[in-house]
Amino acid sequence: MVAALVVVDVQNDFCPGGSLAVPYGEQIVAVLNTYIIRFRAAGLPVFASRDWHPARTTHFRDFGGQWPVHCVAGQPGAEFHAGLRLPPEVAIVSKGMGEAEDAYSAFEARDENGTPLAELLRRAEVDCVFVGGLATDYCVKMTVLDALGLGLGAELLIDAVRGVNVEPGDAEKAIAKMVDQGSGIVTTKRLRLRD
Repeated sequence: MVAALVVVDVQNDFCPGGSLAVPYGEQIVAVLNTYIIRFRAAGLPVFASRDWHPARTTHFRDFGGQWPVHCVAGQPGAEFHAGLRLPPEVAIVSKGMGEAEDAYSAFEARDENGTPLAELLRRAEVDCVFVGGLATDYCVKMTVLDALGLGLGAELLIDAVRGVNVEPGDAEKAIAKMVDQGSGIVTTKRLRLRD
């Protein structure tokens, strides 16, 4: 197995004080840093997705969408949380850049050359992704489901996700759906990577 870590949308606007804050979202930062260290020590790749929206998009409530303005490209709210220790070699992929693009899944994201995440994983010969970040019931869920749909293995980092819970219980339902579709569940204590 060649594994990769996918860190989903750990950005200021999704953390406390942000415009679309996930309750306790900042609590996963230190846990994700532990995963990052473990993956890099094993010589395995790390990818980080980010919302990177234009100021005007149908994703935002002001223009017909569901959400308040968040993660506008180049603005402080779109920056990664200051405590997140992404290594210099991390591949950053951006999503939601179109004016009519919701783009929840990291598999809808592209790197600075326009290469989709799925292609970056293929080039790295990755066959299983370990996914953590924000939020459990939206971007994390869609990333895991898309990975499974592409025939990749997927492991949900259960100690490194938090849900927005627009409706009570949304995060729990999302976890149940990911597991039902074939995702595993991993914690830092149960993580096993190649030697």
